[in-house]
Amino acid sequence: MSVSSVVPQHGPLAAAYAACQALAQSHYENFPVASRLLPAPMRPHVAAVYAFARVADDIADEGHDPPAVRQARLLSWQGLLHAAVAGRPLDCPSGSRDELMMTALAHTIHSLDLPVSLFDDLLSAFGQDITTNRYRSWADVLDYCRRSANPVGRLVLRIAGHRDEALDRSSDALCTALQLTNFWQDFGRDWHTGRLYVPHEVQTAAGAREHDLAAERWTANWTAAMESCIVTTRELFDRGRFVCDGVRGRLRFELRLTWHGGMYVLERVEAARDTLLSHRPKLHGTDLPVLLWRAARWGGAAA
Repeated sequence: MSVSSVVPQHGPLAAAYAACQALAQSHYENFPVASRLLPAPMRPHVAAVYAFARVADDIADEGHDPPAVRQARLLSWQGLLHAAVAGRPLDCPSGSRDELMMTALAHTIHSLDLPVSLFDDLLSAFGQDITTNRYRSWADVLDYCRRSANPVGRLVLRIAGHRDEALDRSSDALCTALQLTNFWQDFGRDWHTGRLYVPHEVQTAAGAREHDLAAERWTANWTAAMESCIVTTRELFDRGRFVCDGVRGRLRFELRLTWHGGMYVLERVEAARDTLLSHRPKLHGTDLPVLLWRAARWGGAAA
């Protein structure tokens, strides 16, 4: 990481990054964001990326504004990003949270030469969340993951100084696996808010019908559909092992821990696949020793 990418401890830029870190720490996720396992120089930059994505995700998913209003807010958020990167005045109050976050993110993008297109991909996926609640095929679901999850992995790799096509491909597989695991974990929650991520082609092959879910009936057909989704997700986790060996230092252990965290959730989804309509499998604080033990006993990409 270059000298220009080091975040100062005092002054306006330090305050901007502190705002991003505060937002990152205020949201619960399955996996830690900018945790202390990451090398210290990476943490503020990862927090800036996360804060940008968190705000955009909240615009798309939360609140009761009409879709057109949320789409307009996403476009405004994208406009702030491009203005900040270009060094133009920002259309938001001076000293506001938005200005602070964009100031930090623009510094991260410039100092680490991050592709703005990856941030645009994220916003494209968040915009799709507003308008799309069903997916016809695996190709459609995976295209969504390509824009909603994979950019984050590629940005983390670049923040760590890695620019390697093989690592990118493996990172994409891991990030997609984590995104899919979150879909299956949130199956019941998503269904009750009008969303279904199991591809229609998988439903058809298993004979699963939405009218059973509407009647709060979980059938053997839906169990078969979920088993198919779990198999595909596990294959992606297998392809995502390589990146956990290809990076260096503390990031390597962080990725191994994240890999095992995702697989642990997927194992719980599989164990609870008959109750996903009403039960959300998740990690608990008591799971951390097991995950640390598994990460420490990592067997390599070919294991």
